[in-house]
Amino acid sequence: MKPSQSRRAFLGSLAAGATAGIAGCNSIGSTGGAGTAGQSSETTTTTTDQSADDANTASRGRYAGVYEAVSPSIASVAVYTDGGQSAQGSAFAYDETHLVTNEHVVTDSDDVYLRFEDTGWRSASVVATDVYSDLAVLEASNRPDDATPLSLVDADPSVGTEVVAIGNPFGYSGSVSAGIVSGVDRTLPAANGFSIADAIQTDAAVNPGNSGGPLVTLDGDVVGVVNSGGGDNIGFAISAALAHRVVPALTEDRGYEHSYLGVTLTPVTPTIVEANELSHSEGVYIDQVLDGTPADGVLRGSTGTERVNGVETPVGGDVVVGLDGTGIPTRQALSTYLALETSPGDSLDVAVLREGERRTVTLELGSRPDPGR
Repeated sequence: MKPSQSRRAFLGSLAAGATAGIAGCNSIGSTGGAGTAGQSSETTTTTTDQSADDANTASRGRYAGVYEAVSPSIASVAVYTDGGQSAQGSAFAYDETHLVTNEHVVTDSDDVYLRFEDTGWRSASVVATDVYSDLAVLEASNRPDDATPLSLVDADPSVGTEVVAIGNPFGYSGSVSAGIVSGVDRTLPAANGFSIADAIQTDAAVNPGNSGGPLVTLDGDVVGVVNSGGGDNIGFAISAALAHRVVPALTEDRGYEHSYLGVTLTPVTPTIVEANELSHSEGVYIDQVLDGTPADGVLRGSTGTERVNGVETPVGGDVVVGLDGTGIPTRQALSTYLALETSPGDSLDVAVLREGERRTVTLELGSRPDPGR
């Protein structure tokens, strides 16, 4: 799944050149600022402005470079049902015959068509979909030669990493928008009240039609599969780390099973801390344990409520503070650990606070129920 050697070499030389250019500009600006007393402020201002201009030019060059290298591997997606066209989106090459897109782009489709850069429409088939991660795999064997696979990273990027979203917003194929990684470990809504863990937040523009396209670094590595826009300067992508687990299973096994506890959770709020006499606010409160699930008889949900500061607050439930020795400070951390570190059938050690004491219980994870779609 690695990109071709020529693409990697091209992006590497481009990044090195841009970095050297920026470093050179900083050096020029520093020399001007530290000049002799006889130099005028106008000279300093001129060199500083030139440094900024050169840095901006270098950055624009890197965006153009990554677009040139990556865009041939990205396709516009058109989806049709018996009632006509139902959706449009984007997809990108994953291996020699398969592409990745969003589940919500191709769900309930009768016919799917792809159009790569500077080519006509060609048919594709849906291999498998997963509603709980909003990922889908398409198959198209007659791809252009330059539609080479893109590389999925296996760890979340750092906040502040420069990224571009390339896709088909509003039907404008081959569009690129630039931004940074604004946040990691976000959660997005999924079917049946579940959530998609470990999502990536970006301020790169994300619009209808971008869904399923890649969010890539300036080195051309995919850090996420664009999922949705949440408003001005807020967009989200399914993390490449999650796609790393889901996509191979969709490709090879035609499905993916997500780990399942069988509990409903709520954050540990100040009222929960007070009502349950907790010593700190870290962890995740178990509000309810569902009958017949892996957690049934092992974990405890709330036994009632108390009114604290005018708020009806659950009491008596376990507070999850660790999984397999890893600290769990938030609900997002719990969801991400289950999504990236476990599989159905695994034995899971759960550290909880119960009746004022810390203890560890063990259960066997199940699989999320069929979404019924």
